Amino acid sequence: MITSQRNRAFTLVELLVVIAIIGVLVGLLLPAVQAAREAARRMSCSNNFKQIGLALHNYHAAYNMLPAHSAGTTNEGNSGTPNPALRANGGGGHNRNELSWLPGLTPFFEQQAIWEQISNPMDSNGDGIIDFQAMGPDPRINVSDHGIAGNRYEPWLTNIPSLRCPSDPGTGLPAQGRTNYGACLGDSTHHMHVGAEDDRSVSPSTGWHTAERAACRGVFVSSRNTDFSEILDGLANTIAAGEICTDLGDRDSRTWPADAPGSIMASSGNPAGPNNALECRPMLDPQRPQFWIAGAPYVNSPGVTGPDVEMARGYKWAYGRPLFSAMNTILPPNAEICMQGNRHDEGILPPSSRHQGGAHVLMADGAVKFITDSIEAGNSTAPPARHDGWCLTPAGTQSPYGLWGALGTRATKETIDEEF
Repeated sequence: MITSQRNRAFTLVELLVVIAIIGVLVGLLLPAVQAAREAARRMSCSNNFKQIGLALHNYHAAYNMLPAHSAGTTNEGNSGTPNPALRANGGGGHNRNELSWLPGLTPFFEQQAIWEQISNPMDSNGDGIIDFQAMGPDPRINVSDHGIAGNRYEPWLTNIPSLRCPSDPGTGLPAQGRTNYGACLGDSTHHMHVGAEDDRSVSPSTGWHTAERAACRGVFVSSRNTDFSEILDGLANTIAAGEICTDLGDRDSRTWPADAPGSIMASSGNPAGPNNALECRPMLDPQRPQFWIAGAPYVNSPGVTGPDVEMARGYKWAYGRPLFSAMNTILPPNAEICMQGNRHDEGILPPSSRHQGGAHVLMADGAVKFITDSIEAGNSTAPPARHDGWCLTPAGTQSPYGLWGALGTRATKETIDEEF
């Protein structure tokens, strides 16, 4: 007897059912995979910050001080570019006291090769003539200007992996070397860009150093070294640095420098009216609250070319001006930034990140913590600490910006009695 055998196969309906099941499983699994990847990136970002914290402590152990922010070799005008007329006597290429807190840390977080370039004079084009003095030129120099007389100062143009958060996708021009980590300058905008540097515009009746002591209340003070002995509130209770997003050219309010139409100093800084830290908020797009509306008065507008195009958050790791490598504790994490008419000077500069719901901060004791956007931040309309002809804030005055402001000050003797 002959028997016939039929090959068993999927019917079209069965095949469609299997494909549908696989699609559902992939749809369920994909968010979990993406979440796991972001968790890994967030951990890597935290580890980078921990390395910077360790570098800070090693620097302090070596020099009994923290690296200066917004400092350098000289403040002489027109000394920051490789001027061919000065090259014969080695006079060009100084940094005009514009270095951030990061260049001095490079040998302490395994960037010895970069530090060797920075700390020695450089003949950048191999013609036997020194083009840049030790500690490099003014990092404010634009990429195009680095080509003067064929010279390029490569350290300032280098992207250092230890200074980048893996969750931040920013890359390439118009930025130079990006950073995602900024020094904490305290809870006031006043003099945050110059700090202890002599400023002839200061009222003689108040004195410069009185103004600095009253307003420059963070772990870092522009233009001078601080040390751990100044942090009277406790290293574990004081923020030394915060995470910052770098700009992507998309009008993101956390990275694109809007120009305040009035004063961000509140009534203390503007005798004509009670403006405050929320001065830029009306320019936010109601349909996309994290972005500025098209046509808002920016310091740096979309489509701009020339020097202004490089003036955005985190674009120059070696540049000590606050927009590029610093933060303050006035508005909470991921709130908008708002500059006082000049992208190089004073501004509301909260930390920010590409992580969901908050940003990392580095405490002065080396711990890294994740601060949520909802941290208690007091009265955002209150005037910041200031001591000049318009307002006299005594040194050590309690921060008006709640727990968040208290974490940003080093010596206001505020008690931190809650988790953050």
